[in-house]
Amino acid sequence: MKKGGCLGIGVLAVLALAVMAIMWGSGIYNGLITQDEKVKNAWGNVETDYQRRNDLIGNLVATVEQAADFERGTLTDVIEARSKATSINLDVENLTEENIARFQQAQNELNQAFLGRMNFLQENYPQLTATQQFRDLSAQIEGTENRINVSRNRYNEAVLEYNNAVRRVPANLVASIFNFDVKAPFKSVEGADVAPDVRAEFGK
Repeated sequence: MKKGGCLGIGVLAVLALAVMAIMWGSGIYNGLITQDEKVKNAWGNVETDYQRRNDLIGNLVATVEQAADFERGTLTDVIEARSKATSINLDVENLTEENIARFQQAQNELNQAFLGRMNFLQENYPQLTATQQFRDLSAQIEGTENRINVSRNRYNEAVLEYNNAVRRVPANLVASIFNFDVKAPFKSVEGADVAPDVRAEFGK
């Protein structure tokens, strides 16, 4: 075989390998994009459910203010905690453990303040809890808590799948080239395994 023919075959082989490498890398890259979008979508659902709770709490606070004759200080902590929780905007591109912990802490403070004050109102203002609007909003908030839990679990499942994808060989090579960073899951806040003392919380 002539030298030129061998050279041509060698060039074709190199080109074929290059095309195969590009196709392989593209497949992995597209798979990582899909996993990344799943995480973003799951996080969006978490934010939506938290926003739903914040809106419902706002409506319930307004209902309480209109229906009960009590000192406004009773709801001060709820209003302040709600304001803090809604002021924290977490960039979906920066789902680090530290940022999620900060987000979760604000939401947890809102939940504790809300539960403590609402339980106090239910005990001390029976005429308030008898109103249909109060009962309906309370039921919706309870349902929203369940939705939040489901959304957080689905987010963690999406993060687990994504993190496995970006850390496994050989996909981790493509992930490092295109900056697919590991994302943080939700974790329980410190002390979450201990039931809150509502009366103690209200006495603060």
